[in-house]
Amino acid sequence: MSERVTLYGLTNCDRCRKARKALEAEGRVVEMRDIRAAPLSAAERKEFLAAFGDRLVNRQSTTWRGLSEAERTAPADSLIASHPALMKRPVIRVGDSLHLGWDAQVRAAVLG
Repeated sequence: MSERVTLYGLTNCDRCRKARKALEAEGRVVEMRDIRAAPLSAAERKEFLAAFGDRLVNRQSTTWRGLSEAERTAPADSLIASHPALMKRPVIRVGDSLHLGWDAQVRAAVLG
């Protein structure tokens, strides 16, 4: 039986699509969770922030650049709650482990 993976991101995000395609090519069943359509719960935000800290906020994004200086000083939890697209993507859950992004280190960890 293939290993189930949850991918949190945006369906129109290139990095999320690449991750999903690679995971499915490895025989994984991927549940894609579009965080705009189904925003993270308070518990999920807390879990992700505990795992990744401030790295969870994508300060290189168009959404970030559109925020006022005052908005940028808000805590990461409230920023992501108010602006789901600010979350760095993807966040990949494999069993009990969480991975952030889709760089070589994450690919090696989740693709084996």
